[in-house]
Amino acid sequence: MEHDHDEGRRVSRRTALAGLGSIGLGALLAACGRGGGSTTTATASDGATVSVSPQATGTGDLTGLFAGANTCTLSPSTTQGPYYFDADKIRSDIREDRAGSRLRLAIRVQDSETCQALPDAVVEIWHCDAAGHYSGAEALSTGGGGAPGGGAQGGTPPSGPPPSGAPGGGGNGGQGGQADLVPQDDKRYLRGAQVTDKNGIVSFTTVWPGWYSGRTVHIHAMVHVNDERTLTTQLMMDEKLNSAVLAKQPYAAHTGRDTFNDGDSIYEPAMLLKITEDGDGHLGVITLAADPDRDGR
Repeated sequence: MEHDHDEGRRVSRRTALAGLGSIGLGALLAACGRGGGSTTTATASDGATVSVSPQATGTGDLTGLFAGANTCTLSPSTTQGPYYFDADKIRSDIREDRAGSRLRLAIRVQDSETCQALPDAVVEIWHCDAAGHYSGAEALSTGGGGAPGGGAQGGTPPSGPPPSGAPGGGGNGGQGGQADLVPQDDKRYLRGAQVTDKNGIVSFTTVWPGWYSGRTVHIHAMVHVNDERTLTTQLMMDEKLNSAVLAKQPYAAHTGRDTFNDGDSIYEPAMLLKITEDGDGHLGVITLAADPDRDGR
């Protein structure tokens, strides 16, 4: 069951972006950090009442943290992996009931050519929990049902980069030719989306990801501009920090880690978060440079 502070009512990302139905984009953006204030309540096109609360942490105090957090060079594009689906969750705190070391993320989205902020873009993130499990795919990611699409047993995501010429392979969409997952369960932990503010920034509160065989510790991210998947990439952590966090519970109960940054086939230095201590957890900052006009620059 979700915590009361989670903004967990189901909100269509596409409705939010296009301003369709009776949920206006302006109201959603105000609720997602542009205007702050109290919870916004609206009526969706299907008649359901939808409440969207402000971000747990505003983005105005984060702008100064992005110095050195990458540049406007086009961000690396990766496969979306087998466990992506539109979770319809507009919220900043995506932890729900998952235990782990608190990780606050601040993500700035820029145009890779102009270096200008991209406001009103949607940023989705999703990752595994401390035991390596993905919500919506717990049986698959624990080996209970095999990999989606009849791949290798155990539900292990493909470890290689998307093939050249495939959708997202060397382009900016990062689809990797994979279809979206049909959720296998009703869990939605460690998944969520936010709309960028006027500075192109979103913030999330989550937990440090765990790991699973064949991959280093990572967070998946997808940027939508004008309701199109513009960038699919991954976020990584410094291995010294991974070692320190994973040595503690609940991570320490999951033993046998076999892949680190230097042996991961997707890892690139440009994916590294700029991480600092943040109270009893960490703050990770990164700039993602997307290419909305799709000319590869």
